Amino acid sequence: MRIALTVAMLVLALPAYAAGHAVQIKGMKFSPARLQVAVGDTVTFTNADSVRHTATALDRTFDTGRLATGKTATVKITTAGKHDFRCMIHPSMKGTVTAK
Repeated sequence: MRIALTVAMLVLALPAYAAGHAVQIKGMKFSPARLQVAVGDTVTFTNADSVRHTATALDRTFDTGRLATGKTATVKITTAGKHDFRCMIHPSMKGTVTAK
């Protein structure tokens, strides 16, 4: 019984680690355009297009700023819910991050 209790306490004491996700910007699209993440996870946006882009959440929870060709930006998802985002330079480019 003591061993089971000790093991349970150790498992519960282990820290939860955030996961990293990647989105490529290429062909005037976000790929993938829809992501499911956990609160605390990070998303790295990489611009593989020949023009600048942003990935800006409409609810203002994250913004990569303007990314030149070959540049990356990593954002941390800090709140649960659906976070629609788009390129503020090219508004037809859209995506969604859903965090639980």
